[in-house]
Amino acid sequence: MGTPIKPYEDEAAKKAQVARMFDNIAHRYDFLNHFFSLGIDKLWRRKAIRMLLAEDPNEVLDVATGTADFAIGTAYRDANIKVVGVDISAGMLDIGRQKVTRAGQDGRVDLVLADGEALPFEDGRFDAFTVAFGVRNFEHLEAGLKEMLRTLKTGGKGYILEFSKPKWFPMKQIFWLYFRYIMPTLGKWFSKDASAYTYLPESVKAFPEGDAMRDILIGCGYADCELHPLTGGIATLYVVHKA
Repeated sequence: MGTPIKPYEDEAAKKAQVARMFDNIAHRYDFLNHFFSLGIDKLWRRKAIRMLLAEDPNEVLDVATGTADFAIGTAYRDANIKVVGVDISAGMLDIGRQKVTRAGQDGRVDLVLADGEALPFEDGRFDAFTVAFGVRNFEHLEAGLKEMLRTLKTGGKGYILEFSKPKWFPMKQIFWLYFRYIMPTLGKWFSKDASAYTYLPESVKAFPEGDAMRDILIGCGYADCELHPLTGGIATLYVVHKA
């Protein structure tokens, strides 16, 4: 995939930079995330959760859980599910734990500081996994995808939400104007870390999507991959399966 896109210009590895970036913006992340997406990100997660719950899983892994929106949303909608969320940012997890408690999900949502490319779980533990806008931040994409596959039970499914690039006028033009100019400016005002919101459009631009992403997933060992474009191609939900 070439040289990885990193948030900052120093020599630290991408993984360390991503952890630092999210620690820096953790206190404003939820506000900015929903503000920038106009709340549409909540609808994307709900779609993925509906598809997930139709499979009736018992234990779900949420990778790059951040402040735990996906994990809490999953547990909240099915009292029989246990969710384990992992993230490399301690700052994001601190916010996430507060939200878990406020949502009354203590004991059902467990948040763990861990690297998505080296998950601390045994083979075949989870019935399903979710990851929202996190695989783009892996330093080694295939390593992370293979780790999620390793911890998935045979017959289990994974639900990967990721930004993609709209192809059609005028969505394409609006998308890039927003991502390249408006988002970094507002991100600097609100979070005091302009690099985080410059990194976002650059990482989206460089990241594989659609058929290219499906080829990578199949190459990592997943049995199949369904593509579900969302909101004019701004995001894509990849649904994968372990044979």
